[in-house]
Amino acid sequence: MINGDVLGERARLSGGRTALVEVATGRRWSYSELDERARRCARAWLGPLGLTPGDRCGILSGNRVELLDAFLAAGKSGVVLVPLNTRLTATELAGIVDDAGIEVLMYSAEHASTVAELSTRFKELELVAIDEVAEGPASRLYAGVLAEAEAGAWPEPAPVRDPEHPFCLLYTSGTTGRPKGVITPHRQVAFNACNTVVCWQLTENDTSPIFTPLYHAGGLGAFLMPIFAAGGTVVLHSRFNAGEVWRTIEAERCTVVLGVPTIWKMLAEAPELDEVDLGHVRWLISGGAPLPQHLIEVYRERGLVLRQGYGLTEVGVNCFAMSSEEAWSRPGSIGRPLMFTEARLVDEQGEEVGVDEVGELCFRGPHVSLGYWRSPEATAAAYDSKGWFHTGDMARRDADGFVYIAGRRKDMFISGGVNIYPVEIEAALLQHPGLKDAAVVGVPDATWGEVGVAFLVPTAPGGVDADELLGFLEQRLARYKMPRRFIAVDELPRTAYGKVVKGELVDRYLYREGVTS
Repeated sequence: MINGDVLGERARLSGGRTALVEVATGRRWSYSELDERARRCARAWLGPLGLTPGDRCGILSGNRVELLDAFLAAGKSGVVLVPLNTRLTATELAGIVDDAGIEVLMYSAEHASTVAELSTRFKELELVAIDEVAEGPASRLYAGVLAEAEAGAWPEPAPVRDPEHPFCLLYTSGTTGRPKGVITPHRQVAFNACNTVVCWQLTENDTSPIFTPLYHAGGLGAFLMPIFAAGGTVVLHSRFNAGEVWRTIEAERCTVVLGVPTIWKMLAEAPELDEVDLGHVRWLISGGAPLPQHLIEVYRERGLVLRQGYGLTEVGVNCFAMSSEEAWSRPGSIGRPLMFTEARLVDEQGEEVGVDEVGELCFRGPHVSLGYWRSPEATAAAYDSKGWFHTGDMARRDADGFVYIAGRRKDMFISGGVNIYPVEIEAALLQHPGLKDAAVVGVPDATWGEVGVAFLVPTAPGGVDADELLGFLEQRLARYKMPRRFIAVDELPRTAYGKVVKGELVDRYLYREGVTS
């Protein structure tokens, strides 16, 4: 019987080993201690909070041990966890709360005002504050709920016996801009963890820092659950700070490290890189966006191997593997598919392309999710009748089976490792009374990989003030989605069917300035 209680299985085998180090507090937990925390959380969900297997519990929190309590409790209880993006506005979160049908929402103090706004829209939402909040919505205190669960005659959580039972809903924006919940079953969580251990050759001697947000599939799938499956140690940062990360990697003797290209650039520029002892680091890995070749060289000069990984929320985030030698000899490659991972490259007719030909990357196997929550149309569009998930990413495969990403089919762009969908930004822009048309494109950026440029058609000749427009958008969008530049145009070029010809905008207004070169 396979289920997502990876921590429980490891605690049974290696209970005394150190599982977690929390950088902000200096606290440490063994596998047995962390497992007990998760058990108590699961018991509180099923007892005092009245949840049953299949019900959804949301959590809005930065990286901290209580977030792990909730994630790991999902593996023990059958309750479906919905980690919420802490960078979203209350308006954006409301759509997810409603779509997921969240019944209980756990939150940390810094998000009390956002939760207060949500509580006015969702009167039946049960709120559980992780911290004591001086001013905030009426909530139960997490510590109090845990104590109530231990004092009461509530039954112990029972193991999940169906590997296809949902473990969590991980929301990712779709091409329409509306967030979609990826149904991640217990089978996918457990398989991704164990297969990553085998194919990336992780061991109980590995220690990995996590400084990327844990509401994202990348933080949860690499390296949290794989390290727990191997019996290693996770070092949890509450936030990203380059100096702190390098000092912690040295102090805790971390061996494997995951980041996104933007973070690797910031870490490369930090003075601590030349000050710390990194002799214990086995390798580094980048995901979330294409990795610039010059960054690989920067770390190589320091004697560090920086690999490029690839994965998606829908397919378990870890899909390829390569050795350190292969990473050096085949720069730009994401490696070869993991064991039991079917990957194929197909043309527009669905036929597999040949060696060194570009096709759409598709996956099938036990690492693939169940589809999109309450969205049969989106599920049917991405998962074909033979079980293949179509990524929308274009790639090629060389004669030795190594895969290289060529680009993206749609106009989504990636900024700082985060997917940005222009249609969502355009919809927010068009709510402004001073605009009658808008289009957003992603352009290369030295720091963030890509950033958004908005082309605007004002309703009046005077145009719209950029600062005022940013203030308007801040009420509707997370800050990382904000365009970095606004360009006023007389009209947007469109096809006969009304589709904006974004390539023409780029050619006319950006190529001539050398922005995209």
